[in-house]
Amino acid sequence: MGRLILVSNRLPFTIEKSGADNRLRQSSGGLVSAIKSYFDKDLDTHHRFREKVWIGSVDFSLQDFNQVKEQVALQAFSLEPVFIEEEAYSNYYNGFSNSTLWPLFHYFPSFVEFRKEYFDSYKKVNQQFAEKIFSIIKDDDVLWIHDYQLMLLPQLIRKQKPNATIGFFLHIPFPSYELLRLLPADWKTTLLAGVMGADLVGFHTHEYVQHFIQSVKMFIKIDNHFNLLHYKNRLVKADLFPIGVDYEKFSTADDAGVNEQINQFKAAFADKKIIFSVDRQDYTKGLMDRLQGYDQFLNDHPEWKEKVIFIQNVIPSRDNIPAYTERKKMLEELISTINGKYSSIQWQPIIYRYNHLEFEQLKALYKAADVALITPLRDGMNLVAKEYVASRSDGKGVLILSELTGAASELSEAILVNPIDRDEVAAAINHALSMSVAEQHRRMRMMQKRLKEYDVTRWVTDFLDQLDAVKMEQEKLKTKYVNESVLNKIIQHYQKSRKRLLLLDYDGTLSPFAAIPSQAQPSEELLRHLKQFTADRKNNVVLISGRDEKTLDNWFGNLRVLLVAEHGASIKYEANAWEKQFSKFPGWKEQVRPVMDLFATRCPGSLVEEKDNTLAWHYRNTAADLGFSRSRELMNTISHLLTNTPLQVVDGNKVLEVRQAGINKGTTALKLVEHFEADFVLCIGDDTTDEDMFNFLNGKGITIKIGNAATAANYNVATQAEVLPLLSRIINTSNTKEQNACT
Repeated sequence: MGRLILVSNRLPFTIEKSGADNRLRQSSGGLVSAIKSYFDKDLDTHHRFREKVWIGSVDFSLQDFNQVKEQVALQAFSLEPVFIEEEAYSNYYNGFSNSTLWPLFHYFPSFVEFRKEYFDSYKKVNQQFAEKIFSIIKDDDVLWIHDYQLMLLPQLIRKQKPNATIGFFLHIPFPSYELLRLLPADWKTTLLAGVMGADLVGFHTHEYVQHFIQSVKMFIKIDNHFNLLHYKNRLVKADLFPIGVDYEKFSTADDAGVNEQINQFKAAFADKKIIFSVDRQDYTKGLMDRLQGYDQFLNDHPEWKEKVIFIQNVIPSRDNIPAYTERKKMLEELISTINGKYSSIQWQPIIYRYNHLEFEQLKALYKAADVALITPLRDGMNLVAKEYVASRSDGKGVLILSELTGAASELSEAILVNPIDRDEVAAAINHALSMSVAEQHRRMRMMQKRLKEYDVTRWVTDFLDQLDAVKMEQEKLKTKYVNESVLNKIIQHYQKSRKRLLLLDYDGTLSPFAAIPSQAQPSEELLRHLKQFTADRKNNVVLISGRDEKTLDNWFGNLRVLLVAEHGASIKYEANAWEKQFSKFPGWKEQVRPVMDLFATRCPGSLVEEKDNTLAWHYRNTAADLGFSRSRELMNTISHLLTNTPLQVVDGNKVLEVRQAGINKGTTALKLVEHFEADFVLCIGDDTTDEDMFNFLNGKGITIKIGNAATAANYNVATQAEVLPLLSRIINTSNTKEQNACT
């Protein structure tokens, strides 16, 4: 049983000084309130961890920290502070994190600052966090890294601790590919590679997951199978985990302090409906638009004047960033304008507070407010909305929620609004204030049921369970990789054999894929290796490819290799002529080619390749999602064309091929095994077409698949670049031993 080490930008506390005394005050923010709720639970209530540790930076000195050690000792978790030099922290936090990533990820590209010194500090501080982790981490620890300030940290840990268990969770939106591409090339690839150091990457919504998957596919060129990503010999999973709240904490009976606050609110606003908002000071929260919507409501519905009060509480945040201080000034001017416009001697429509809220005050406001007006312009989740719903144990109250929050997908019974449409916001306020108690109950109970079932404890355990599952899946894959032990067995088998057959695919196996198929000529290194492999007369090397006869002849005709064209359509035994393996079905290309040409026009970057016996539609150079989508449409269209014909559609690696049925690499490979009567058979491929070989050769040879995808092959290697070194190890080791034996 190891430890759970949680890593976030800040520790969940700051130190308040009062004279000579220091005291811990819980910091604001959704991550702190959610995770601390979980950590504060009895350790025996939850599985797997003997200890919980929280690592984060602090805004106080080591001396101040030592003065509150007794208070720290009372927490359900230990604290490990990271002390960062002031200028570096400012450039990392106020700079790159909140003047570059924050506005970009929240869809405010005009606010983004592209300054190299910011990114340099971001890298430096992430490295400081890594050094802190290295000083305490143990082999059985579980690392859970949080949020956009630490996107480089997973990969930094992975480099030194390749077997570490690492989860990463992003608490803000992940932007679309089109927005992320605004970052300089090395910035975005470094950020994405940093996150891919994790085993499990979590987001609040399905939309954010899909944006992330598309971005890593486009920028760092990796493949995926649904939510599973294959990166640097590892399986990485990206999935949604909508963060919950401590439902019990907000829904339970109130203590005397909360009840006293509620009574004070009722006494002060006895004859008025209360609308309530609480937000950090941030331009993404839509405070100006919200107030303009409230202004429109008062203008459209004068009957509510002196019958409603709007309590807007703003929590101080990032006051030293110019964009924030300017917004605060504008906000306060607008509040003054609205109050001056509508107020009377005994009433003003807005009560504005710019201060932190104690928990008792917050819970009392949740319970007293008739309406919660939560309308950010963009929010990763928004826990205030969930806390308000959880607090309403009486079943009353109405939530008005921006449709641009992550929470909107879960809280569909709220009144969902476009936050910048002031008419819609005004109408929603009137609707909420006029809603019947029965309707309030119906909506509130449905949302409460959902939040109770997926509370913060469920969120944490769900993420950690999935992290365990990913690690187990990685271990399963490791058992299939060609490691030293497996390689030694293959070498021993090779050395003992008298007649060997090497069945090797070409594109994606012996040679990397090229943008245009005709440009994938063999390198001098490959030709040199093939000559070396065939120097031993015991070795029969077969290039079993989807390429046409002419291309294979031009590239390899002067070598002592056997050639198989178009996945088995024809075979050339060394210097002999090509042997066709089937009778031609005439006229079919005239039916299929126009359809492929049409799809090439509809899908920029795709192209049609014609071979003697095959038509192929390649989409390797297209946008990933578009290419795949068009390939499914094309496969469906052609399948209908080919009904009652001896033709088949083959779904390859970013290529669709049409050829005659019954011809495949599997039957050809089996024919060659029988022809050569080899006692050592090695087959290597990367494509779905190679799966036919792996299936037919089951029990008859050693089969190896390139990549991490599910396969019928005996073993895997991670990348195409490993194939030639692997073959060289097998053949050169054996040749060396044979030479030594002769000597």
